[in-house]
Amino acid sequence: MLINFKLVSISLLLFVSINLYAQGPPIFTDSPLLLGLEGGGIRTFGKYISTESGQTYIQPLVVPYNVTTDFQIGGIQPYVFRSPNNDESQSGFGNFTLFGKYSIIQIDGRAKTFRALLKYTQTFTTGASNVSVNANASQFSIITGYVTINYGIYGTVGYTFVSSDLPDNLIYSFAFGYPLLPQKYPPFQLNLFLELNGTHTLEVNKHLLFVSPGLQLMTSSTFLIETGVQIPVVDDRNTTKFAYTLGIRFLFF
Repeated sequence: MLINFKLVSISLLLFVSINLYAQGPPIFTDSPLLLGLEGGGIRTFGKYISTESGQTYIQPLVVPYNVTTDFQIGGIQPYVFRSPNNDESQSGFGNFTLFGKYSIIQIDGRAKTFRALLKYTQTFTTGASNVSVNANASQFSIITGYVTINYGIYGTVGYTFVSSDLPDNLIYSFAFGYPLLPQKYPPFQLNLFLELNGTHTLEVNKHLLFVSPGLQLMTSSTFLIETGVQIPVVDDRNTTKFAYTLGIRFLFF
């Protein structure tokens, strides 16, 4: 009887854990979870950006690797297409970025968890000059998240140091996720996200803030499809019209 009770308890914990991860990570905001598709899932997506000066399409490949359950490293390599107004289209590889994440807080409860981690990213001037910024950038950020089986709340705040006498940036994001379908195993979930993503450029004192609604379909514990649109509600430079994203994440290892 005691053995059966333990088996039931373990099964319940596994079910709750799987369903916490079945909500999926936010689309435009970082997640503090380092397991499953929220951590080790290879990600690629297409991002279309419409501005006053033309259109840009970015196709990045994000490859993370969990060194331990608390420490992750990875790389991001984008390919960029640009179509400026009144000029010829341009394309090429963008600047390469390395990143590292280290979990500092993990408080687990019944059907809920709170996580926090530190993240460091370093962007190098490896990209083609016609589609990339000629400046290195180092970013330090803290990422938090409170996730239950009914909803998820995520937040990020960070600071970017930029070289070549360009102004530094203060970045922040907030995301709320809500699963629309009943929880089940194997996971099959449709997640609704509403996010705020902001950048404040120092020295020139310019601000850009997006409202970013999105949908995410998780068809299994190893694959999801996601889409979202970023609408500027504050744009001191009056340059960005909107940005649209469609992408996938796949767990290879």
